[in-house]
Amino acid sequence: MGIYDLKVEAADGQEVALSDYRGKVMLVVNTATGCGFTPQYEAIENMYEKYHDQGFEVIDVPCNQFAGQTPGNAEEIHEFCTLKYHTQFPQMKKSDVNGENAIPLFRYLKEQKGFEGFGHGAKALAMNAMLKKIDKDYKHNPEIKWNFTKFVVDREGNVVARFEPTEDMKKVEECVASLM
Repeated sequence: MGIYDLKVEAADGQEVALSDYRGKVMLVVNTATGCGFTPQYEAIENMYEKYHDQGFEVIDVPCNQFAGQTPGNAEEIHEFCTLKYHTQFPQMKKSDVNGENAIPLFRYLKEQKGFEGFGHGAKALAMNAMLKKIDKDYKHNPEIKWNFTKFVVDREGNVVARFEPTEDMKKVEECVASLM
């Protein structure tokens, strides 16, 4: 099974076949509206505007599994994103990315690219300290650790990179640009 065999549910309840994105570069991200990483929406929207006409798509999956930082319904989430960050890409249905109710897309992504660490710097140290309290074994499992974990999928449907929320968005854009 590959990514093009999967479907996700849009915020409006419509089923979205990922095969519709065949031949495009995708950024799949679990998002939150009340997180310290929420300002990453700005960089994601900038990439969308810059590369969309070249075949770039954003699969935005709001998730409330991390400290309840996405409490709103689909309409509230959409309104927040469009008013505050002027997002133009569609949002999917708020979904779980970990656990028994994780949507198949995120199960697949985690199988393809596991957790490799938060990198260096103050945000990385803070995430490491926080996660040690939540899951002592967090470094050794592929679970999504927090909001704004990003996966990049190339035009052939290969998951080529996983970026933790602490990663500089410039590196995410460099990865996307290299595939355009």
